[in-house]
Amino acid sequence: MPLFDKKDKSRYATFTRRSLGLGGGMTMIFAILSGRLYQLQIRDGEEYKAEAEDNRVSERLIAPPRGRILDRFGVELANNRRNYRVMIVAEQAKDGVATALDTLSKVIQISDAQKKRITQTIAENKKFMPVPVAENLSWEEFSRINLHLPYLPGVQPDVGETRDYPYDLEMVHILGYVAAVSPEDLKGDDDPLLTQPGFRIGKRGIEKAFDREVRGEAGASRVEVNAYGRVIRELGHQDGVAGQDVWLTIDADVQKYAARRLGNESAACVVTDVATGDIIAMASTPGYDPNLFNVGITPDQWKGLTQHDHKPLLDKVMSGAYPPGSTFKTVVATAAIESGLADADYRVSCSGAITLGNHTFHCWQHRGHGSLDVEGGLKNSCDVFFYETARRLGIDKIQETALKLGLGAVTGIELPGEKSGLIPSREWKMRRYKQTWQQGDTVSVGIGQGYVTVTPLQLALQTSRIASGLNVSPRLVHMVGNQMRQRPTPAPLDISAEAFTKVRSGMNKVTNEPGGTAYAYRISEPGFEMAGKTGTAQVRAYTEGQNGGAITKNADLNWKLRDHGLFIAFAPVAQPKYACAVIVEHGSDGHPQCLMARDILLYTQKRDPLGKPTAYPLKAAANSVPAEDKKSGGI
Repeated sequence: MPLFDKKDKSRYATFTRRSLGLGGGMTMIFAILSGRLYQLQIRDGEEYKAEAEDNRVSERLIAPPRGRILDRFGVELANNRRNYRVMIVAEQAKDGVATALDTLSKVIQISDAQKKRITQTIAENKKFMPVPVAENLSWEEFSRINLHLPYLPGVQPDVGETRDYPYDLEMVHILGYVAAVSPEDLKGDDDPLLTQPGFRIGKRGIEKAFDREVRGEAGASRVEVNAYGRVIRELGHQDGVAGQDVWLTIDADVQKYAARRLGNESAACVVTDVATGDIIAMASTPGYDPNLFNVGITPDQWKGLTQHDHKPLLDKVMSGAYPPGSTFKTVVATAAIESGLADADYRVSCSGAITLGNHTFHCWQHRGHGSLDVEGGLKNSCDVFFYETARRLGIDKIQETALKLGLGAVTGIELPGEKSGLIPSREWKMRRYKQTWQQGDTVSVGIGQGYVTVTPLQLALQTSRIASGLNVSPRLVHMVGNQMRQRPTPAPLDISAEAFTKVRSGMNKVTNEPGGTAYAYRISEPGFEMAGKTGTAQVRAYTEGQNGGAITKNADLNWKLRDHGLFIAFAPVAQPKYACAVIVEHGSDGHPQCLMARDILLYTQKRDPLGKPTAYPLKAAANSVPAEDKKSGGI
């Protein structure tokens, strides 16, 4: 009898095949697993080890201290101060975030809008992450929080750093301010610091122009975290590189005096060194508090700034474009002398008006000034003299001289937002209006009206070039970090010394000879005398027969319809050191601009910021302003 029958043999064969298939499958699986283990542990082991380490160790950026902004003597204009703030950790708020915030609002003021923002921020982050509730708290508020801390679960007091501006109103248009990073700021800037919550960058002024230098370089903290991202311990710490300090040519003392002297007027003032172009003071009023943007400006505060008729957000010094009025007569006089038109025998007779075609152009002095030479024309600010002189010169020569004196183009100052103003030409009018240039256009330009516009900064530059005869350019930044900002020594302008001498003489007569239009506002102290030129710029068209408000006085008009008052000057007359330009919007009545320029130039000379060594000791200079001039220039 056979050991196995045919039926059993068939079953055995089926079993064997299944065993072999199962064994082969398991062998293949083990081969795949072995290959995968080889890949994970040997071939790609280092890569996965690094990824695992990254999951365990997190590197977090540390914002560096922002560099300071200093004046020419080392006075801090922008620095960093302690930021007392309070945070909340959602997972530690036992009764919920809403309850914790309600309890905290009994200790410090928290608005409903703040609560909404905090709740939204918590929802977007891990529950264990601290979220800011309020920053820049007073010491009293910070102390109250610490006192009640046992009853405030989830609340964490914290001390950080924030930007501070000691000269808030006086310096805001120079320094600008810092604020939170916007989506637009991230475009074209790959600095990882910009993605840090709460990080702030420069938005205006020097803060914006030198943000990269002042920002510094980020530090890093290496921390061990668990699977949920919670910090277990710090493994390493590397401080960031502090931002570089920026040294300005500004004298904080003169700047403070100038801003307060302008008071609450809508006005601008520039004081420069005529030999180098260094800006000693550059004030625009009214100002505003830049710290508002750092801590978070409210809608009502923003509305107050944007809707105020004095435009506190506008830097009138370099972004305000105005008709120069009679201050432009110094340009026409220079062009007339340089071209040979106003020679020793040149005179114009003023009877009070001239007629060109069917239009009559009036002089501000209805009785007329009689026969005048170029210096007499400047002294008396005779409109007819400059109407006729401009007509004979033509717009081409006037434009050429104006451009040489720094008008009609940006000056290159190290601040964003500068306007170029406008010195019109034949080509410009054809391009802009598709019309040919007319003699009437030239006559209007001759007294600084018509199409011509300038900025107060350009007026100061023009005055500096007339006073020194040099091709100076304005400079605001002296040094960044330890690197001096070098520039070539100014060369003489391509204008004759004779032209400058006569124009300076005419400006001297304006202020220092009886009958001069600014004689009443002269500096009478010997050695400090100034030479200047008055100006009135119309902001509305006069009807036939009106001139300079002869029929309707400025004081009887709405403020916005009154003429602007301008004044340019340099001092001392014998050896010019400083130039000054002042404009008071809609403020020609009473000539406040002349009084302001007189006081500011006298103050600058007596302090003499050019005479003091700029060795940059890091000590604050004295900041004193006469009691009678202590006015607020802000909103």
